[in-house]
This record gives sequence, structure tokens and C-alpha cells, in this order.
Amino acid sequence: MALTLVSSNKHFGGMLNKYSHQSSTTQCVMVFNIFLPKESVSNKVPVLYCLGGLTSTEDNFAIKSGFGQRASQYGLALVFPDTSPRDVDVPEAGANPDIGYSAGFYLNATQHPWDKNWKMYDYITQELPQVLAENLPVSVSAFAPITHPTQSAWGKFAFPKYLGEDPQAWDEYDTINLLQRYKEQNKFRSDVKVLIDQGTGDGFLDPDRLHTSELIKVVDQLGLKDQFEIRYQDGYNHGYFFISTFINDHIDHHAKVLGLTLP
Repeated sequence: MALTLVSSNKHFGGMLNKYSHQSSTTQCVMVFNIFLPKESVSNKVPVLYCLGGLTSTEDNFAIKSGFGQRASQYGLALVFPDTSPRDVDVPEAGANPDIGYSAGFYLNATQHPWDKNWKMYDYITQELPQVLAENLPVSVSAFAPITHPTQSAWGKFAFPKYLGEDPQAWDEYDTINLLQRYKEQNKFRSDVKVLIDQGTGDGFLDPDRLHTSELIKVVDQLGLKDQFEIRYQDGYNHGYFFISTFINDHIDHHAKVLGLTLP
């Protein structure tokens, strides 16, 4: 599948490129940014996927997070996909920032009119990695995630539109519910390591939005504390000043799992 180069900027010795391509999964043109360190000129390099949230595009994390220096030190590629399909025939897609364009729900919709284009789970986990492997020399952490979307105001609004009214269908995209299920079925891998940072000054740290405290309780109840590091950062909000402060810790976290070391 061919890529079209949209823009290219040299960044910490590597290149931050923007590409577009026709997606067979979302049935529209998709755009993503990718940072390719200088090592990618002669070798394939490991890659991290950075998924933006509500109101974001492929540009927010790439431009504002401050990832470049640390990623270049490790020789690590970072991919910044767009957060939704674009320019499709779904009237509601551009009418509400909590659903549709830029909403950042990485799921496969089953309800009309969303089901034709909103196949973001398959796009992120299947098509995009294949596109990168075919075209570029490339072979989980989170900032303030919605950990319990089936109980979040955002999830309760969006999930019925995307997935229908059956709560069991929602569970497939709910971190807490999946943790409980996989642990009960003995399917949660012991080598999975999770790092989450949450600012205490986050305006969305309402129990009806992010449910960070609920995740901590469930992790403790399931005996998974050794695999989860959930850190409250005093006074930080939900924005990129917060993310850029701790981005190096998250890159270090993934680099350690990948067996990479700083020079």
C-alpha cells in the first residue's frame, strides 16, 4: 500500500515525516506522523505507537510532547496516528467533539452510520503496522487515560452510538473490565508492564470521567501492583505541559521492555 509524503522536518538528527494513505479499513484517507531516528537510514528500528485522545489529531503529540531528544538517544521510532477517520459521510461526526472526528475512540463501531468508517481498532492494530512494515524501516504507556469508559460520562455518551445498547459490547474496550476478565481467565501476561501518570490538577479527574482511583483499587484487588506503576503528579493538569514533563519516563519505560539502553 503506497504512502504519500505530506511533509518532512529534520528533528534531533532524525526525520519527522507526515504521510497519507488510502485506508481499506476506514475507507478514507488517513494521515499519520512518524519520527524516524538517524539509525533508520541503514537499519530497521523498533517503534512505539502514540495514541492521542479527545480533540487531538496526528499533530498534537508529535509537536507538543517533547519526545524527540529521548527517542533519538535510543534510536527509537515513534508513530502518531490520527485519532479518527476524516471527511466521511457521517453528519454527526463533525457536530460534537465527544464523538466523531478527533474523539480518539479506538474501537470498531457496529452501529449505523459509524460502522462503515469507524474501524479504528483494526486500523491501529492491523492495517497501520502492515503499512509501516511494507514502506518504512521499522520493525503501552499512557497519560491520563479513560480507564473505565463504560462508567465514564464520555463512554456512556459515545459507546451506545458506536456499539449499541448492550453493555457487554462496551466491555471489549474497557481497561478495568478487561483486566478483571483476563485475570479471572488466567490470560493476563506476567510480562506486561504498565506506566500511567495522572496529574492531580487535571480538570477531568472527576470520578465520572477518568476513574484512575478505581483502576488502582482493581489492580490491588487482582494482585497486579508489581505490573502497574500509577503515579499521581502533584498540580499537573491534562495538557501537554504535563506530558512533556514526564515524556522521558515513558520512553524509558518502553525502551527498557525493548532491551534498549542509552548511549
